[in-house]
Amino acid sequence: MSSCAIFLDRDGTLNEDPGYLGNPNQVKLLPGVGEALSFLKKELGFKLIVISNQSGIARRLITKEMVESVNQKINELLAEYNVLIDDFYYCPTHPDFNNEEECFCRKPSPEMVLQAAKDHQIDLKCSYFVGDSVADVECGINAGLKTILVMTGYGEDSFSSLKKQNKFPTFVAQNITEVSSIIKKDLLEKIN
Repeated sequence: MSSCAIFLDRDGTLNEDPGYLGNPNQVKLLPGVGEALSFLKKELGFKLIVISNQSGIARRLITKEMVESVNQKINELLAEYNVLIDDFYYCPTHPDFNNEEECFCRKPSPEMVLQAAKDHQIDLKCSYFVGDSVADVECGINAGLKTILVMTGYGEDSFSSLKKQNKFPTFVAQNITEVSSIIKKDLLEKIN
């Protein structure tokens, strides 16, 4: 049986983004993230999948091990809210350091979303993509998902860029707490 998922960007969406985050001791969840994710998973039954570009690996600023230890730390912090991310997908490449073929997974490509959907039997028709960047919204659109741009991280700048390109997310939320309300409301409208 397939399930629905919330695909989430990581830095700037779930946690503070100091830039090329490699030290798990620097991980700080944004306000309300634990409660919101717990609600989305426990009350609404969504799987939670993180989809992130980690070009710091290609730039040799961080290693895959560092990215994975940060991901682990995020789940340790979320465990205090009795919730865990089901899986983390990240693209380690960047066009300045890798060829086009190697960058196939990089958002806005929907590649990581499609892989996660296959790995976890996810129905994309009832799933969402939440993030703070233009690449997040475009990735969600490219994967056929409803998209939610959060105004944390790069949200404000991303909103202006998207507007100029005449591309709009399905929803805009101030933060992850508002994301959970938007999704709940959207689900109720589908039922009625």
